Amino acid sequence: MFRVTQYLREVATPTPLGAKRKPPGPVVIWNLVRRCNLTCKHCYSISADKNFSGELSTGEVFEVMDDLKAFHVPVLILSGGEPLLRPDIFDIARRAKAMGFYVGLSSNGTLVNEVNVAEIAAVGFDYVGISLDGLRATHDTFRRKEGAFDAALNGIRLCRDAGAKVGMRFTLTQDNAHDLPALLDLMRTERIDKFYLSHLNYAGRGNKNRKDDAHFKTTRIALDLLFDRCWRQVQAGQPMEYVTGNNDADGVYLLNWVRQRFPQRAADIERKLAQWGGNSSGVNIANIDNLGSVHPDTMWWDYPLGNIRQRPFSEIWMDTSDPLMAGLKQPMRPVEGRCGVCEHRAICNGNTRVRAWQTTGNFWAEDPGCYLSDAEIGLTHPTSLELAT
Repeated sequence: MFRVTQYLREVATPTPLGAKRKPPGPVVIWNLVRRCNLTCKHCYSISADKNFSGELSTGEVFEVMDDLKAFHVPVLILSGGEPLLRPDIFDIARRAKAMGFYVGLSSNGTLVNEVNVAEIAAVGFDYVGISLDGLRATHDTFRRKEGAFDAALNGIRLCRDAGAKVGMRFTLTQDNAHDLPALLDLMRTERIDKFYLSHLNYAGRGNKNRKDDAHFKTTRIALDLLFDRCWRQVQAGQPMEYVTGNNDADGVYLLNWVRQRFPQRAADIERKLAQWGGNSSGVNIANIDNLGSVHPDTMWWDYPLGNIRQRPFSEIWMDTSDPLMAGLKQPMRPVEGRCGVCEHRAICNGNTRVRAWQTTGNFWAEDPGCYLSDAEIGLTHPTSLELAT
């Protein structure tokens, strides 16, 4: 996750470069249930409104939580499917909070109602993320259900009014980019704490719809809008938080944005971006699916590393006999093509490897989702991937 607001605050109010923070363990995104009341076309878990056999029992979930805590995992993001369809979701969340985890809930929002929102607030989730894919017509088309937008927005409002920290989640594609300005306006008028822009990743149903991925130019326009909106609110002292995910080239693009507007701040921002270090799948980001299989992150469901019913998560996560995990855990990943010669590898760390794997079968091929031009990554001889101007 790339924290846009954090770096723009550094532009506005510089602080000294501190020691690099090393998380004690990975953030674990846990798909506790695969069932969902929606069938979104970009769903990475290819969920459906039916029960899936073999999912972890409450007791098994608790045993895994004990191992995760002993392994110093700091954060659990409870996801699905739709996690509110799991009958024991609040039992799991309450136990996680009692154990000292930072606990997030990732929901489509349509099942949040006047009854369960009180329990959501009582649990004390540190963050509730609810997805909006655009305004009403666009969102309902993406979610394949009429009324999904109104229900999700109602869920956001209920969480906000109950005192929960709630944020909008938006996956950018060519088919919904036109709604981004209005969604950012909606964030402000609805007094929402956080906006998360996710780039489309080639996994699950999203992989089948890669032709709908936002074109590079559209991606750049969207990020310019996000950065400009964030900067205005930083200057105004407003607390809104903007983050992006699934494309670590965003860090380099922000550096270029700073160079153009605040060149005197660029060197310091570059050092801080390099300290962030870009993609951390397989290192500081982990995934456990509904059947207990462990993956380098949520987009690698086709690539299991092991199952917690056979081995503890802590053992699976540290096993570098797997070639993918061995490469992901290297300080300098063995990336190839444009990624291998990019002068900003220290910032983005080779970007999102799953896109390379899905398109070429090679973990380390260049990321086809990188929207930076050859000049922007330091190539002196333009390639066929040079962006049109």
